[in-house]
Amino acid sequence: MHKPTSFIRLFAIIGCCFFFLATNARAEQVVVYSARIEQLIKPMFDAFTRETGIQVKFTTDKEGALLARLKAEGRRTPADVLITVDAGNLWEAARAGLLKSISSPILESNIPAHLRDPRGQWFGLSVRARTLVYNTQKVKPTELSTYEDLADPKWKGRLCLRTSKKVYNQSLVAMMIAEHGEAETERIVKGWVANLATEPLSDDTKALEFVAAGRCDVTVINTYYFGRLMEANPALPLAIFWPNQNNSGVHVNISGAGVTQYSKNERSAIKLLEFLSSDKAQNLFADINMEYPANPQIQPSETVSAWGEFKQNQMNVVKAGELQTTAVKLMDRAGYR
Repeated sequence: MHKPTSFIRLFAIIGCCFFFLATNARAEQVVVYSARIEQLIKPMFDAFTRETGIQVKFTTDKEGALLARLKAEGRRTPADVLITVDAGNLWEAARAGLLKSISSPILESNIPAHLRDPRGQWFGLSVRARTLVYNTQKVKPTELSTYEDLADPKWKGRLCLRTSKKVYNQSLVAMMIAEHGEAETERIVKGWVANLATEPLSDDTKALEFVAAGRCDVTVINTYYFGRLMEANPALPLAIFWPNQNNSGVHVNISGAGVTQYSKNERSAIKLLEFLSSDKAQNLFADINMEYPANPQIQPSETVSAWGEFKQNQMNVVKAGELQTTAVKLMDRAGYR
């Protein structure tokens, strides 16, 4: 008479075991939406899985498409982590309610305050320095000093710039607005436009090629573009100059990440971010793209170190997002296309 009851209990116990195992398996997985391409992120995810046993599933796409996808999915999103480039994009994701505030003593220790969101919604994982590059046959380093000085008439017909449509220059101008105010920054940007040797160019690589060919003398670029071009052709007459070393420092931006608002695996997602900020992953994360580690305890690669040390601007990169719209309007008024 008691056998059916025993069997029912046994099946119930087995069912519970399977339920908890399945739940645990789901918990031990992190889903990442990444604006960084697979070859730049997969080595770090593989290392994380080896260390923790937590699997990483990831989708790559353009940052705009990923933000639109997160908005459309809402609470149904499978994503636990968003990785993207530029503090302006991370700020926009936070402003749109796509990221949640997290508390992590590890992240707060590993990532300097100016490279993370004050509310803990995103954290820088690598640093991108936007600096000056000049033609060594046409410019002496003593002629260079600051971003602002590129507005001086002595550079008329000698400056190349990437289009204002790209977020990198929008962020640079946004940070200048935070430092100098809108009126002074507009005066500077108008000076840049007056000094252009050609119409704004499509990307940093094109700007570097124009400088190397002598079509202009100096430009403003992210350093990893310089690294890639020089690796392919080390004979090019190009060199880096670190501007603003006697005042605010070099403009820096980040690639970074945050935990999504509706993450189903928040604990594992935080573990992934902590791992990416650690010495075990920072060189992997930065070296592949010739960037700088966000964790100041970690040295950059030999190639990047050879470019020399510089003082970073310590203003929080959140300003790149907060003032981005203002920067875009200012650049338009200044005739910077």
